[in-house]
Amino acid sequence: MTACRIGIVEDHTVVITGLRQILEAEPDLDIVAAAPTVAELLDLEIDVDMAILDLRLPDGSSPAANVTDLHAAGITKVLVFTSGEEPYLVRTAARAGVLGVINKAERDSVIIDAIRTTSRGEMVGSLDWAMAVDSDGEFTAAALSPRQREVLGLYASGESAARVASLTNLSTDTVNDYLGRIRQKYAEVGRPASTKTDLYRRALEDGWLPFPRRRRK
Repeated sequence: MTACRIGIVEDHTVVITGLRQILEAEPDLDIVAAAPTVAELLDLEIDVDMAILDLRLPDGSSPAANVTDLHAAGITKVLVFTSGEEPYLVRTAARAGVLGVINKAERDSVIIDAIRTTSRGEMVGSLDWAMAVDSDGEFTAAALSPRQREVLGLYASGESAARVASLTNLSTDTVNDYLGRIRQKYAEVGRPASTKTDLYRRALEDGWLPFPRRRRK
């Protein structure tokens, strides 16, 4: 029997150690690499058949970007291993094409089953949980127009209203009007965004603003 070669993307050594212990008695599942970021895992140049991916990594990379990078490297079997405290990250990973999402608090047998299912290239049943999060009214995306998304992305990333106006060839009054309408739309879906920090969070949650990423050397 050829074991599935697993790469772990996780920056907490205790989690990696725990996974190694869980899989120690599973001859068909072999952890061959571990790194704190996707970039560093790929830099190891070790052939892996599947990846176990944490959602919140030290380089600030987004789950969607990480899944895309893994897929581009030929690692299409990806299982998210999460504590589940940030549902919008789970949602973005699910949309990016992972095969499953499993909670770190699950029983060892459930985690093993999820890893084995992913290793076969099959969907893990718990992905239904991630889809349920996606449809939760609390996380309903605001219906923003392309122009509103542009204004939100610039303003939430740190630009002043005047600077946004300059970059978009709008007046400052028009930009402020857009921001007011954006706040109103978020309030209407139960996700108020009264401050600039709130708008930054909403832009991240809905994918209008990319996560900061560390460049690969």
